[in-house]
Amino acid sequence: MRTTIELKPEHRSRLIAIAAKRGDKGFSSVINEAVELYLSEEGERGARRERALHLRGKLKHAEAAELQKSAACLRASWR
Repeated sequence: MRTTIELKPEHRSRLIAIAAKRGDKGFSSVINEAVELYLSEEGERGARRERALHLRGKLKHAEAAELQKSAACLRASWR
């Protein structure tokens, strides 16, 4: 199926380069692969979100406080 999409010139150039390395004349196969990957990961993201929401309220108060303390220490060391 044919469609029109807007791409940044630098993205188009990179897609053409990837396709050329594969020996393809156009970059449709690269676009198709990217869309398949995105759609697959989007479904997985939804499933991970549901699993995370299911865990809401499962930590005891002391465990949650310790986790917050550890996260704060990690964030402070990022700089």
